[in-house]
Amino acid sequence: MAKPNYAFAKQQRDLAKEQKKEEKRLRKLAHEQEHGVAPEDDEDEVTDSAEGEETRS
Repeated sequence: MAKPNYAFAKQQRDLAKEQKKEEKRLRKLAHEQEHGVAPEDDEDEVTDSAEGEETRS
């Protein structure tokens, strides 16, 4: 009897998880565009506040 390849199974689970996460992100993006809600992007907020602090110095 062949032994199970746990590394391959884990890789497949991880790929499925990433694919599901991407599909969810796309669904949320489509919903936001459909309802006219601006997508929230934490990176932009952090960048904006960091730039504001640099100009004050």
